[in-house]
Amino acid sequence: MPDLPPPHLRTRARGTELNPETRFDAHVREAVDDGWAPDEPRLAQTEVRDERIRAIIARNTSPDISFDRSINPYRGCEHGCVYCFARPSHGYLGMSPGLDFETKLIARPEAPAVLDRQLRAKGYRCDVIALGTNTDPYQPIERERRIMRGVLEVLQRFRHPLTIATKGAMVERDVDILAEMSGAGLARVGISVTTLDTCLARTMEPRVPSPARRLKAIETLAKAGVEVRVMVSPVVPGLTDHEIEGVLSAARNAGAVAASWIMLRLPYEVSGLFEDWLERHAPGRSAKVLSRLREMHGGALYSSEWGHRMRGEGLHAELIGRRFDLARRRLGFAEGLPPLRRELFAVPLGDDRQASLF
Repeated sequence: MPDLPPPHLRTRARGTELNPETRFDAHVREAVDDGWAPDEPRLAQTEVRDERIRAIIARNTSPDISFDRSINPYRGCEHGCVYCFARPSHGYLGMSPGLDFETKLIARPEAPAVLDRQLRAKGYRCDVIALGTNTDPYQPIERERRIMRGVLEVLQRFRHPLTIATKGAMVERDVDILAEMSGAGLARVGISVTTLDTCLARTMEPRVPSPARRLKAIETLAKAGVEVRVMVSPVVPGLTDHEIEGVLSAARNAGAVAASWIMLRLPYEVSGLFEDWLERHAPGRSAKVLSRLREMHGGALYSSEWGHRMRGEGLHAELIGRRFDLARRRLGFAEGLPPLRRELFAVPLGDDRQASLF
C-alpha cells in the first residue's frame, strides 16, 4: 500500500492522498505520528521552486507521436489528474509521483530567454514544437508566472509553428497570439475533455476547469479563428468510454474542427494511485475498469510497447476505436488537417540584448 501523507497533513481538492516512494529511492521512509503534530492538521499547500536551465527544447524519437520536439514550462502539475501518465517523471527529481507531483512544482522562468537563444543557433532546423506534452502549460500557477505567455511571444516573433495540448481554460488569455498565428498556419490548440460528468471530473481531475468551461474555451478560440482539436483523452474503459459520442458532439457544437483519442495509460506508480482512486470514488466500477485494462494489455494494467500503449488491443479496444471513428465521421470532423507551415520561420534581426539597426 502506498504511503499516506504525514498525519499532520490533510488534502483538499487533490487527485490523490497518497505519496508513494519512487522506483529510484534507495531507502523506504514511513511517516509516523510522534504525538507532537498540531491538533488541526495543516492543509497541503502548493509549493513552487524555480529551476535554472540551459535548454528548454526536449527531443524525442517515439514512433507513437507526431512531433520530435517539445517544451514544458513547468515540472509537476497542480491540476492533479489522478491518471496522469507524467506523474512518474517527478521521481527523477527525488519527489513522489503522488501528492508531491501536484503540490511541489518546478517553474522554469528562464524558458523564454533560453528558447530565444536556442532558436538563434546556426544549426537549428525548424519543425513543429509541441507545448504541454508532459505537464499542462496552463495550470493555475501560470496565471501569476506567465512563463507560457513568454514562450508564445518568442515563437510568434520567430514565426515558429507550434501545437498546444491543455485542459486549462486560461488558454483564452493568449487568444491574441494564437489567433494571429493560427491564421498564418502556424498554430493549433488541442483541448482535452475526458468526461462531461461534472461530479466525476471533480474527483478525477480536481483542479482542472469543469467540462463545460473547457467547451467554452473551445468556443472562444474557434470564434477567434483558432483551429481547435478536441482530445477525448484519456478514455477510461468501463468508466468514461460510454461518453465518447457525447463529448465529440459537444465539442463539435463548440467549434472544434478535429478530434483524437488516447486510451488510459498507467505506467509505473500511476497504476497504484489509480487503483486506490477507483476504490475510493468508484468502487462499483473498479473491477470492470481494471478487468478491461488487463484485457487490453495482455493481463497487465499497462504495456509500454510502441504502437500499443496509446490504444491497447483486443475486442474492447477495437470497439472504442470504431465508435470513435464513426462518430468523428458522422459529426464532420476533419480527417486530417494540413501541416503547419515551417517555411515562415525567420530569426528576428534584433533581440532583447541588441536592437536591430533596421
